[in-house]
Amino acid sequence: MRRFLIQGLVRRPLTESAPQPEAASRHELAETLAGVVRAKLGRSLSIRHVDAGSCNGCELELQALSNPFYDLERFGLHFVASPRHADVLTVTGPVTHNMAEALRRTYDAMPEPKWVIAIGDCAKDGGCFAASYAVAGGVAAIVPVDLHIPGCPPDPTALLKGLLALLEQMDTAVRSG
Repeated sequence: MRRFLIQGLVRRPLTESAPQPEAASRHELAETLAGVVRAKLGRSLSIRHVDAGSCNGCELELQALSNPFYDLERFGLHFVASPRHADVLTVTGPVTHNMAEALRRTYDAMPEPKWVIAIGDCAKDGGCFAASYAVAGGVAAIVPVDLHIPGCPPDPTALLKGLLALLEQMDTAVRSG
């Protein structure tokens, strides 16, 4: 046991360093997203998240959007605790039978107009969990989906690009009326 402890202290970690995204492109994406949020909504965008039975890989990437590196709040987007305050519902993971009713109720509690984003490959069709007896299917099997962000898991930049794509396709006439 002592030998393993000493080796752990002497050796360097076996992990590789995280890739550094280009700062200019990240800043440009931030400016574009913030501008579209202000132009389309005139206010911030509220997001409610539901984990419908995932492995938590997508949640880790989604949570990274709130860290100081990406800082989702500066774009005018924020997570809310109640579906009654949400504009967008993000769903990760395959929908399990136990979560299907909770997902339907969350969707029904959201005010109109409402949008749903399925995040990750599992949310699309069940992914590697599709053959499980516990899985009801992808998100679209339970609630209508407006946008799917592929990846296993999608990185935070892909999530921001997906949110930007959703905002660009929003109908401002519906939002203002």
